[in-house]
Amino acid sequence: MPKTPHVDANAGLIADYAHQLRFGDLPAAVVHQCRRTIVDTFGCALGAMGAEPAKIARDMAMRVSMPAGARIIGTDHRTLPELAAFANGVMVRYLDSNDAYPGGGGHPSDTISAILAVADANGADGQAVVTAIALAYEVYYALWAATSLRDKGMDNVFYTTVAGAVGAAKVLGLDRARVAETVSLSVIPNVSLDATRYGNMSLWKGCAGGNGARNGVFAALLAQAGMTGPEKPFSGNHGLEALAGRFALQPFAEGGRAFRIAETTLKCFASEGHSLSPITAALELSRQIAADDIRDVTVYTYRFAWDVIGREPEKWRPTTRESADHSMPYVVAAALIDGSFGDEVFSPERLKDPRIRTLMDKIAVKEDPELTRRFPDRLPCRIEIVSHSGERKIATTDYPRGHYRNPMSDGEIENKFRSYAKRRLPAERIAPALAALWKID
Repeated sequence: MPKTPHVDANAGLIADYAHQLRFGDLPAAVVHQCRRTIVDTFGCALGAMGAEPAKIARDMAMRVSMPAGARIIGTDHRTLPELAAFANGVMVRYLDSNDAYPGGGGHPSDTISAILAVADANGADGQAVVTAIALAYEVYYALWAATSLRDKGMDNVFYTTVAGAVGAAKVLGLDRARVAETVSLSVIPNVSLDATRYGNMSLWKGCAGGNGARNGVFAALLAQAGMTGPEKPFSGNHGLEALAGRFALQPFAEGGRAFRIAETTLKCFASEGHSLSPITAALELSRQIAADDIRDVTVYTYRFAWDVIGREPEKWRPTTRESADHSMPYVVAAALIDGSFGDEVFSPERLKDPRIRTLMDKIAVKEDPELTRRFPDRLPCRIEIVSHSGERKIATTDYPRGHYRNPMSDGEIENKFRSYAKRRLPAERIAPALAALWKID
């Protein structure tokens, strides 16, 4: 594969792959997985339209009217593509129900709002969109696997920005040199801090991915207009490697290697990705013991999950939706009490529910070194409950529903879409919407 001159190796690798990838290179299974992901992504967006951050983002985007611009989901309003990417991205991300890479890789479908905004404003067809999505997932995964920025205090929405920018550049039909400039213009200005996801979380937790998509669109549009960026965004003096350490991207999908979009989790619950196994185990236990009979609960998990959603004191008294869906004790308590799990559990009323608070005080979250050893190939969890009579109940989970090794069916994805779409769409419009999304290509 020819190399793009005057850029560092990693930026050149991305630019070369982005430029040469074609729709015809995508196996049928990859195209179908893109369809599944688009259905899931639009459902998440419709479900979050009424949320406060979505309203704020939508109002910000609707300050600008642009007849040839990009539409905001749920409206006929056209605005600047970068503002549409932000508004739509916030809706996609807010419920914490869009897809994720198991192992702490974040949410690659955050890139879709960037791709769709550029495609809408430029009249691109569905095959261009699907190709750009498959490409964005490749770039996102490669950056995450090579850098692990979260371990260094940086937010994984950085991957959204770069991958979304490359996907947008693909839709725009930029040449190799312009794609390389897009990479530089997305990398250099957009390193985000992971403080977004710790402590008592703010509304921004659900908006950072949309902001990453916005910045990605802006980078691609700048490159299209002729803007140049530093030649070595990764390896140059004070480039990303100064923060992340030296790294090399693994090869992208070609020559028979599987596309990374096939390795995502499409979430069965609207909650942080590492809470899916604990919720699953708690629901199993809820059928074996009444919440009022519980004396104490111990959740055994792997270190990453313990650090992100099971360690801080705020996890035992979340005061915002953003904190609650990143609280292992909260979601486990709610599942044990309700015997079911939906995002209504994050309502202001439920956050003050004395039954949940009482049960949370009986929950301990502990790292199990054996479970840490199994991660990230598995997302293991073991919950042990002791009743007031001393009886012990145990449930374990390795692959929650939606994990690529325990995938949701197309029907389950449709049901998820319907459950969210009915919040915004008349019943008679849901089936036609689904039919259109399944034929995106």
